[in-house]
This record gives sequence, structure tokens and C-alpha cells, in this order.
Amino acid sequence: MSSKKTESIKSIAVIGEREIVMGYRLLGVEDTFVVNDKNEAVKKMDELFASHKYNLVIASQFVQDSLSQSTKSKIESSIDPLVLFMPSLQGAIHEESIAALAKRVLGIKY
Repeated sequence: MSSKKTESIKSIAVIGEREIVMGYRLLGVEDTFVVNDKNEAVKKMDELFASHKYNLVIASQFVQDSLSQSTKSKIESSIDPLVLFMPSLQGAIHEESIAALAKRVLGIKY
């Protein structure tokens, strides 16, 4: 593998409540971050998003709900890193539709 290609390989990060993060840690994801309150969630998401260290950031619905509308808009328009929000294990579920996800990731509208 060339060194140029190696430099482009990034990793996956998971951020959220302990129950969600532990599941990914058991699957082998090394960069997992437990957040306990909204301020911590916002701070860690900003840090991960700006680090340019990850291709994919998986965040819980709690993290999504903690972000300001402007931050959500910035994250939802990004493909590097791509941020996917996981539905909560409890309460109301706010899933991103397949159409919205395709538009965000692929830039296509149908």
C-alpha cells in the first residue's frame, strides 16, 4: 500500500451514552467516547468533527438533541467526516429517512 493511500485511511469514532458506546467497544471500535451531559456532548462532538481524524462518527440521538441547529446543519452537510446518528434506546425515535440520508451522503435527491 502506498504511503499516500495510507495517509487517507482514517478511523471510526462513537460518541454517546454508556450503553451505546459499550456495544461498539465490544465490537472492536477503539475510539469510543461516553458523554454524560449536553455540554460534554457538544464539546466532544465539536472536537471530533474538527479533528479530521475520523471518516465516520457515530453519535447517539442524545448527542444529536444536544447540538444547536447551526451545528446540526453543519454536520448534516458534511461527508468527511460522515456523521450518523443512532436512535435512542429509550423514548421517541427520530430516524433520518433513507431519502434524507441519500441526499446528504450522495448529494442526490429523489
